[in-house]
Amino acid sequence: MTRRAHTLLVLAAAAALAAATALASAPAGSAAPPRLAKFNSCGQLIEFARDRALSELEAMRVPRAGMPGGQMPVAAPQEGARDGGGAASGGHSNTNVQEAGVDEPDIVKLDDRRMFSVVEGTLRAIDLTGDRPRVTARLAVAGEDHELLLHGERLIVLGQDWDDAETVRMLEVDVSQPSVLRVLRGITVPGSYLSARVNGAVARVVLSTDSPNVYSKEAIRRARWLPRGSFYSRRTGKRSRRALTRCGDVRHPTTYGGLGMLTVLTFDLDRGLVPVDSDAVMADAETVYASTEGLFVATERWVQPGTAASDVPTESSTLVHRFAGGARPVTAYGGSGAVPGYLLNQFSLSEHEGHLRVATTTAPSWMASGPRAEAESMVSVLAPRDGRLAQVGRVDGLGRDERIYAVRFLGDVGFVVTFRETDPLYTLDLRNPRAPRVAGELKIPGYSAYLHPVGDDLLLGVGQDATGRGELLGSQVSLFDVSDPRRPVRVAQRRLGTRSFSPVEEDHRAFLFWPATGLAVMPLTSDSPDDMAQDAEFDGAVGLRVGPGARLAEAGRFAQGEGGPVLRAAVHHGRLLTLSDDGLRVSDLQTLRQDAWVAF
Repeated sequence: MTRRAHTLLVLAAAAALAAATALASAPAGSAAPPRLAKFNSCGQLIEFARDRALSELEAMRVPRAGMPGGQMPVAAPQEGARDGGGAASGGHSNTNVQEAGVDEPDIVKLDDRRMFSVVEGTLRAIDLTGDRPRVTARLAVAGEDHELLLHGERLIVLGQDWDDAETVRMLEVDVSQPSVLRVLRGITVPGSYLSARVNGAVARVVLSTDSPNVYSKEAIRRARWLPRGSFYSRRTGKRSRRALTRCGDVRHPTTYGGLGMLTVLTFDLDRGLVPVDSDAVMADAETVYASTEGLFVATERWVQPGTAASDVPTESSTLVHRFAGGARPVTAYGGSGAVPGYLLNQFSLSEHEGHLRVATTTAPSWMASGPRAEAESMVSVLAPRDGRLAQVGRVDGLGRDERIYAVRFLGDVGFVVTFRETDPLYTLDLRNPRAPRVAGELKIPGYSAYLHPVGDDLLLGVGQDATGRGELLGSQVSLFDVSDPRRPVRVAQRRLGTRSFSPVEEDHRAFLFWPATGLAVMPLTSDSPDDMAQDAEFDGAVGLRVGPGARLAEAGRFAQGEGGPVLRAAVHHGRLLTLSDDGLRVSDLQTLRQDAWVAF
């Protein structure tokens, strides 16, 4: 079984288990949910939370048919750019992002002189100015799953600590001195770190805090419903503990949204890791997307505790909350909307000229035990209206009895890949938000899990080859000519090895495209690459060249260090840099030949 197939099997089992609990839904085409209500006082917030917690506790004690224990949302399979990776700034690549002008956190950040990386709990500053890079400073950071944001001489380290309880750790590090990484401030918050976005000097960090323990009335009475953070400043030496947001800045859905807390912390990076604004919603959060004007947080819709099994809807739906964003250090709630089905990932969302496009798949038949409608995918178009996100248009019927594997919105055109046995690549005409339509369709074996524009009217797809029956064969890269949206054509294909997989399928930040040389670089793991013995194993990176005439050729592949996984690729002043847990490899940008190795 391929790693990909194993992953899908696990996800399917998890989703089926979740579906045994209550499903959350709004009928297709239903009106937008009411605008989130604002708490007028802390007393009102506490009363609201306690009432719902008591209802949830009672529902746990009296399970209903099809709803053992508590209520859960549908578990949607999750997977991991136009400006991405290839956008040059002083001769170096940037993080591969979804939207131009909106930076995303990553394990690697570069400027014109340095690389900063965080792997295996160690933050490193690496000088790139000489022929051979050198590590100039190291800093051990607590926790795991770290990501970085870079603004001038300030580096923000975001991470998760699982030792005692779910805890988010944020550090502000002064990187102005090459040989010293100096911590200036720190924030510790209970809960989960979801993601962050940077627009100019403004960073917005999205956190999710689970509801307090609701297994007894006494616990409910004593619970703190506002998450509290611990703040530290090295400059003043002061430590403080306080609520992340004020009661009056918390909103809640009028329909049940869970008792967790979605919190958006806003920072002016010119001032450092000091929140200048905070907003919260008493609801769970799963997917984060940001345009140049707004921040969107989406979550599966929940069912009110105590709902009778006969009243539980059979289809899932997703709530989307919009916060006004942009380059001003203020974040304000802007409205909410609902769409049928579940999202794949952040690429399922795209704001363009005031309209939000949302690609979703309705729950397939294996996600519930009872009879249900055939699964399908769709793109809904939402627009602000009376403080809400109201549906103004929709195109549905995509991939009957299949689910979405990849989405990409580029201006007025959308691309959606669905898959079960074959890969329909749909091209969507989105010029009229009120009447989006399918412009064309291409069916080929396998699927693309990530789509990246690589030139005028050319789209590169990274995914899996498959038989006509949907059996996965290994990684493949496809080059599509989409100059005529009515007739998308695959003009080139490269199979990368049987039983192979690339992390790009799950994380777009692992993909690099450098337009100046037409080079795409991606991590690859394979049990038997096409150009090696059948019993060989490969764990490294592969380079692909997109050339004139829509040619797609393999530029080479290489392992590095101890042969461990390649995590990221970047370009810095004409050199290719690839990062692994073991160290940093420097390669010739044309030949991919190793020029230097820096062991960690």
